[in-house]
Amino acid sequence: MTDTLPPRLLFGLEVDPVTLPEVVAMAEEAISTRRRLLIGVVNAAKVAKLKADQVLRDSLLECDVLLADGQSVVWASRILRRPLPERVTGIDLFESLLALADRQRLRVYLLGATPAVLSRVEQEIATRYPGAVVAGSCDGYYRPEEAAWVALAIAGAHPDMLFLGMTTPRKEIFLARYGDQLDVPVLHGVGGSFDVLAGVTRRAPLAWQRHGLEWAYRVLQEPRRLWRRYLVTNSAFLVLVAAELLHPRRAYPRPLRPGTPHHHRRAS
Repeated sequence: MTDTLPPRLLFGLEVDPVTLPEVVAMAEEAISTRRRLLIGVVNAAKVAKLKADQVLRDSLLECDVLLADGQSVVWASRILRRPLPERVTGIDLFESLLALADRQRLRVYLLGATPAVLSRVEQEIATRYPGAVVAGSCDGYYRPEEAAWVALAIAGAHPDMLFLGMTTPRKEIFLARYGDQLDVPVLHGVGGSFDVLAGVTRRAPLAWQRHGLEWAYRVLQEPRRLWRRYLVTNSAFLVLVAAELLHPRRAYPRPLRPGTPHHHRRAS
C-alpha cells in the first residue's frame, strides 16, 4: 500500500493524515492487488457520538483508512498539535473514485437511496463518467430478510468498488455480516452523496466549504429539523476538544475479526 505518515490519534481514533489524491492512489493499489480497503470518515457529529454509540465506534475502528470529513476535525487536529493535512469529504472522494473508474473502466456497484435517486445517480455516472461500468445497483429499501440476496448480487457482479449510500447502523450491520463475502477491494460509505450527485441535495458554495460552514448551509435549508441537532453536536464537539487538550484519550481498541487483513496503523 502507498506509504503515508502514521495516523494521528484524535479523540481515541487513529485518523490518517492523507490528501485526496493519496486516498485515490490507495484505492487504485487496492484494486490492482485485490486487497480490501474499507474507507471511513469522521466529523464533529461522529466524534460527539463516539463514546455512547458502540456500533458507530466499532465501524470506524474497523476501517482500513479513516479520513477527516469535517473541517472542524482538521482544525481540532491543529489545535491539538496532531495536524491533518486537509479535509477529505465523502462526496469529493466519491466523485474522485468515479473519475478513477472512468479512466480505467472499473466496475462499480451502488447500494442505497431510493429507487428514484438511484436511477438519477446511474444517469449522472453515464453522463459524467462514461468509462465507469455500473456493474449493478440496489436501493436501500430492501427488507432485512433480503440482505443475504443483496450480498450475493454484489458478489456476483464482481465490482471493483462498492459505494454504500445507507445510514448508520444499517451500513455497518450489512458490512459486518456480509463484508467478507463480497470480494470487493474498495468499500466506501458515502452517506448522502447519492442525493448530491443526483441533484436532490445542494452542496454549500465553495466559500462556505472553505470556512467549515457546510453545516450552517444545511441548517439554512432545513432550519426546523436541523438547528437543534447542530447546536447540540457542535457544542459537544467543542467540549471534547477542550477535554482532549487537557487529557488526551487513549486509542480505542480495534475490534478483531479473524481472517480480515488490516494495514498496519501506528498512531503518533
